[in-house]
Amino acid sequence: MPVPRCSGPCGGVRPAALRRPRTGGAVCRSCFCNAFEAEVLSTLQTGRLLPPGAVVAVGASGGKDSTVLAHVLRALDARHGLALDLHLVAVDEGIGGYRDAALAAVRRQAGRWRLPLTVVAYADLFGGWTMDEVARRAAQEPGRARACCTFCGVLRRRALEEGAQRVGATHIVTGHNADDMAETVLMNFLRGDSGRLARGGTLGSPGEGGALPRCRPLQFASQKEIVLYAHFQELDYFSEECVYAPEAFRGHVRDLLKALEAARPSVVLDLVHSAERLALAPAARPPPPGACTRCGALSSRSLCQACALLDGLNRGRPRLAIGKGRKGLGEEGEKQSCTSKDSSGGPSRAGAIQAF
Repeated sequence: MPVPRCSGPCGGVRPAALRRPRTGGAVCRSCFCNAFEAEVLSTLQTGRLLPPGAVVAVGASGGKDSTVLAHVLRALDARHGLALDLHLVAVDEGIGGYRDAALAAVRRQAGRWRLPLTVVAYADLFGGWTMDEVARRAAQEPGRARACCTFCGVLRRRALEEGAQRVGATHIVTGHNADDMAETVLMNFLRGDSGRLARGGTLGSPGEGGALPRCRPLQFASQKEIVLYAHFQELDYFSEECVYAPEAFRGHVRDLLKALEAARPSVVLDLVHSAERLALAPAARPPPPGACTRCGALSSRSLCQACALLDGLNRGRPRLAIGKGRKGLGEEGEKQSCTSKDSSGGPSRAGAIQAF
């Protein structure tokens, strides 16, 4: 069977290289890459995400999503005069045998693209805690290994915020794609978490309470197309899965989403758009956020989630601040000094959180 000609703007001059998952159209490599970049530009412009002159901290993990995001933003900036000042910000979670290789990929990207790179480490920010140490502490509680991704997600968000502030950023962008967002919507439905459902449908956060505005330019781009774009552009990225990922609840949701996508190919974007249109009854809406009494970060409780998680770690009860377990974090725990002793008699590791 002959290879079909491209149905894109080139007018069939070149043979098709793929059939786009989201449209079904047969397009060549060049037309696909141009269309992909144009769709990201449309997302930026429609959502008014990055104003001219913005100092942008690009969350760089070394993986395909953040690599494609940085590459596309550079291309759009050069081609359309967006006047963006791009900085790569990478987070070292302290995961042996995994993060070092990913950071090496980020450093190669920074050198190749001549972009400034800032690396912030959990160990420096959170008083010595690394993800490997968090995992060891969590493993002391039966059946608690799956909590690792909860800790990492909260602490990584805080670390990225700190890195962005260090480079003087006005905005933060992350490489979350449509598949990521659909998984998050499903996870929040399955958990019955109406507060996160209500916050999960926008293209980012406006930057309340002194936090920097965040956005997700790849929110409508499928994982398949991101991989194809990286392949056609010959981008160098790190593709290994995190050593703690197999224990995560998200993995089960990802399997469910794949099964749903096999039956209904549009399910990923359907879920993303459903979150955009979700409206909660007044009684179900989360309370307006305030400030953490310990570090001053935006929080709907007296302790933000990062401080609460670190408090649980230092008290030898890692699950204390996760989900319903947080109800056990009483006023005594919330007022506990960051310089107090942990359960093993050693100094607390949460002191650095006061810097935020």
